[in-house]
Amino acid sequence: MTTTSSTHRVRTGRITIFVALAVFAQESTWNLYDSQVPPLLREHLGSAALIGLLMGMDNVLGIFIQPWMGNRSDRTRTSWGRRIPYLVAGMPVAALLFLLIPHAAASLPLLIATMFGYALVANSFKPIAESLLPDFVPPERRSRANAVVKIAASLTVMVAALISIFLIDAYPKLSFAIPAALMVVSLAVLAANVRDSRSPAYRSAVAEEREQAAPAARVRDTVLDIVRDRDRSRLLLIVSIFLFGGAWAASRALSTPYGMEVLGMSRGEAGGLTLPSGVAFIVAAYPVARLAERFGRLRVMTAGMTVFAAGMVLGTVIRNPAGVVTGLCVATAGASAFLVNAVVVLWNLAPSTRVVGTYTGLYTVGWVGGGFLGPALIGGLVDLTGWGLLLLHVAAVALLAVLAVARVGALQRRSATGRAL
Repeated sequence: MTTTSSTHRVRTGRITIFVALAVFAQESTWNLYDSQVPPLLREHLGSAALIGLLMGMDNVLGIFIQPWMGNRSDRTRTSWGRRIPYLVAGMPVAALLFLLIPHAAASLPLLIATMFGYALVANSFKPIAESLLPDFVPPERRSRANAVVKIAASLTVMVAALISIFLIDAYPKLSFAIPAALMVVSLAVLAANVRDSRSPAYRSAVAEEREQAAPAARVRDTVLDIVRDRDRSRLLLIVSIFLFGGAWAASRALSTPYGMEVLGMSRGEAGGLTLPSGVAFIVAAYPVARLAERFGRLRVMTAGMTVFAAGMVLGTVIRNPAGVVTGLCVATAGASAFLVNAVVVLWNLAPSTRVVGTYTGLYTVGWVGGGFLGPALIGGLVDLTGWGLLLLHVAAVALLAVLAVARVGALQRRSATGRAL
């Protein structure tokens, strides 16, 4: 018994590292995109709302692409598995398009077209990589495994910040080549070591299909099941993901212009505002995962989002670089509770392993939907009230997400499944 358990932990740990690599490969480009594409747009546009809208373009594409691709991967059956083939096909193309972004910046239409191409391809495999985790890792260990994946993603925040501080001002085009290369190298390691046809979820899905003689449900069927369910937990959770995704995206996409407009920093210096908060996330992510497994994921998520809002308020009150960095660190540590656990709660609410990819896609619909509207909405508020109140607007949206998660917690306390969340 002990030997079997030990072997399982080793296998789970190994696959967690490879899934972390897959996510690292994606986020290495997305974080520099969020940090340094807004200044490229500012060379052509003066409206914060319009910049926020264009920065949210990738998110609106994700609303349509990600659940469909997640569902398509659920229904795929190959000797390589149902996820890996899509990653091998999509990641190199996304890396090439990302590399071209600064070269297209001289022309606004060409820049927007390149941004669109990158967002289209990168969104197509984003939920597929994330779905590898529940394919291999059992429900009770998913928070800590997802914490490792999120730590890998936070390292890319630091990579983007370091590139902004040390390279972007002197080498604005070459800087984009570094995350693109990281994506290709990470993909090579992943593809050489992972066959998700061997995952428990893949085998369970195949066995279930044989027993029921039916393929995985369509996206439409899954959405209708969630909407029609009298227990609104899944629907409210997606709403909270939408709201907090908007707050988080605005705090990231508009932080560089905020540093330039309010704190008088250069483009490179402002792009580095998020660097210390990346360290804060690394420190907080695994502990909040363990706390969630002990005290309940929904409770820890609610507390973390409240801390996030408090950090935004702190950054507003102490309006200097040190104060803003401190506020971002506090906020990011709080946000880790949501970022680590929200998708795990949704995975654990899924009725079957056959729809795990679809549920990952629905998670990203909520997240990217908020990411699309959040920067535009908060950017519009900034146009009305000035850049100085940016962080307070972010805090207000985060508190709405707190209310949604609190309601999910109340519903789950009335049900037998609540203890598993």
